[in-house]
Amino acid sequence: MKETFLKWLDRILMFDVFLVIIGFVWFAIAVLGRSLGLSLGWEIWYKLWLPLFNPAIGILVLGALLSWVVKKINQKFASN
Repeated sequence: MKETFLKWLDRILMFDVFLVIIGFVWFAIAVLGRSLGLSLGWEIWYKLWLPLFNPAIGILVLGALLSWVVKKINQKFASN
């Protein structure tokens, strides 16, 4: 069961990493466009910041910490 949990956690984290990277690239393009006076999606990105990208970053950090803790506990019991 632990292996299945870690496998699904890793899959969710991989999806989340791609979501965060896409959000960052979109943010960078939108900021560049806004500074040039072009509408490249800043308003849409800003509306999605709180409901989508902010929780995605939190899930990514929490998932990475949880994965690390589970692997450390597994190493501790495996060495005994």
